[in-house]
Amino acid sequence: MRILVTGGTGFTGKALVLRLIADGHQVVALDYKEGLLTEELRQAGAEVIIGTVTDRDIVKQAVKGVEVVHHLAAAFREMNVPQSHYDDVNVGGTRVVLEEAVAAGVKRIVYCSTCGVHGNVDHPPANEDAPIQPADYYQRTKYLAEPIVAKYAADGLIETVTLRPAAIYGPGDLERFAMIYKQVAKGWFPIFGDGKAFYHPNYVENLVDAFILAQAAPKDEVNGKAFLIADEEYLTTENLVKRVAKALNVDLKIRRFPLLPMRILGHVCEIVCKPLGISPPIFPRRVDWYRQNRAFSTKRAETFLGYKPRVSIDEGLRLTGEWYRAQGVI
Repeated sequence: MRILVTGGTGFTGKALVLRLIADGHQVVALDYKEGLLTEELRQAGAEVIIGTVTDRDIVKQAVKGVEVVHHLAAAFREMNVPQSHYDDVNVGGTRVVLEEAVAAGVKRIVYCSTCGVHGNVDHPPANEDAPIQPADYYQRTKYLAEPIVAKYAADGLIETVTLRPAAIYGPGDLERFAMIYKQVAKGWFPIFGDGKAFYHPNYVENLVDAFILAQAAPKDEVNGKAFLIADEEYLTTENLVKRVAKALNVDLKIRRFPLLPMRILGHVCEIVCKPLGISPPIFPRRVDWYRQNRAFSTKRAETFLGYKPRVSIDEGLRLTGEWYRAQGVI
C-alpha cells in the first residue's frame, strides 16, 4: 500500500516509517522539520515532505494515492509557544488531515493520542473507560481531537482507530528516557517523594507493532475505537530507575528529597522562563513524573488488535542503553 505517516521524521514516526518500508509498503513521511535521521528515511525509500499538518495544501499533496494514514504529528513539549499553538496543531491539524484524507479516498486513519488523556490514574491500572482528566494543554488537545476522529468513523466517512500509547522509549529517543539514563549512568538518582508513583513504559517497537495491527484489523472490531498501548508491566518510578541501572550494569545510589519544594520550583521556573523565551530546566509536568500514577491495562488491544508486547521491559531497557552508549549519549 501507499501509506502516509504524519510526524514521520520524529522518534516514533521514523521507527514506524522504517518498519512499513521493510514490510514492502510505499511510504510518505510528512513532518514540519527535518529530523536528525531524515536522510536515513530517504535512503530507505521514503518520500519525505516537509510541512505542517495545519497547511491544507501540503496535506492535500501528502495524501494523494494513499490508502492508510498514521497520524502522529503533534505539538509536544514546545515550551516557548502560546497554548493556542497546541490547539492549532493537535486539534486543527487533525481536522485538516481527516478532511483531506476523506477527499482523497483514504480507507483508514490511525490516530496517535496519548495515555495522558487519563491524567493521574486514580485506580490503577486504568482501561480505556477510565475518567478523562488531562493534566496539561498537550494532553487536553490530544483528547479534544479524539471525538472528532471517532465521529468521522460514526458518520461512515472513513475508518478510524485511535491509539493511546504509554511512555514511549527506545533507541533513538533523545528526550524523556535519555535524561533518566544520563542520570543513572552517574551512579546516583534523585527521588522526590516516596518513589511509589506508577510509570508505564512503551518500547517503541512494541508500539510500532500496534500501529501495524491497527491498520489491518477488521473494521467491525476496531472502527471508531480507542486502545491503550503499553508494555507488559508498569513499575514504580524507583523500580524503573533501578531496572535502568541493572540494564547499564551500574551500581546505583538513590538520594531522597521532599517533593513539595520541587513542585514549587517547577512552577516558578516556568513562570520566570516563559517570558524570556527560555526552556525551563524544571517545569510542572517534569515534576509530575514523581507523583502521578501512569498504569494501564492493554486487554482491549489484546482482544481486538491481537496486540502482545514482543520486547520485555528489561530487554527494551538493555537495548536502549546499548544505543545510548553507542551514540555517546552516556
